[in-house]
Amino acid sequence: MAEMNRLDPIEAAQHFIETHYPSCQGAVLAGSVIRGEATDTSDLDIVIFDERVKAAYRESLIDFGWPIEVFVHNLTSYKHYFELDLKSAKPSMPRMVLEGIILKDVGILAAIKREAQEILDQGPEKWTDEIINTKRYFLTDVLDDFKGGKDRAEELFIANALADLMVEFVLRTNGQWVGTSKWVIRSLRQFDATFTEAFVDAFDLFYRTNDKNQVIALCEKILEPYGGRLFDGFSLGK
Repeated sequence: MAEMNRLDPIEAAQHFIETHYPSCQGAVLAGSVIRGEATDTSDLDIVIFDERVKAAYRESLIDFGWPIEVFVHNLTSYKHYFELDLKSAKPSMPRMVLEGIILKDVGILAAIKREAQEILDQGPEKWTDEIINTKRYFLTDVLDDFKGGKDRAEELFIANALADLMVEFVLRTNGQWVGTSKWVIRSLRQFDATFTEAFVDAFDLFYRTNDKNQVIALCEKILEPYGGRLFDGFSLGK
């Protein structure tokens, strides 16, 4: 189906539910289309709750003119995924359920949405001092590789690793959720827009001009409240 003939996303999602999961107890439409952030490549993220399903599964397909990602659960399997997201500090499932527009509900979704809200309000598990020190060590290690790098190709990948570690360190030491892909920068921006601007500017400068100074200074500033760079005296598993 041509894009110009696409159904409205909510209408398409409702047709999808009626066609493929008519007996489900609940369904929500989540993702960029319901946040007003859809692009030409956006898909429909649909979460299904069906008591007949024996095990949770995920499926990708194209239907009603849309690429669709469907996440299918019974009335208890979603809890395991909530727990996994809590441990990884990447709350994709609770966020989808909570933000999702209800497509169908026989009276189960209010309680599930409350569970999702409680998890998001609670935040991820707090890092211990031991974890913080371990993260300081690996952040220092990658920072040293970045500072000493002479091969442009290697530097690009080192910079990517350093950026991920810096964002994780800032967010987790401040009790914030992290994310993957576009949710990395979204999570950082939600926490501190001013820092995010400085972070983006520093890495943008490096990628454009190979000037590392702003990235290095920002990384060292991140580490400073926790004792700064860490190498001498660090041990793991001793």
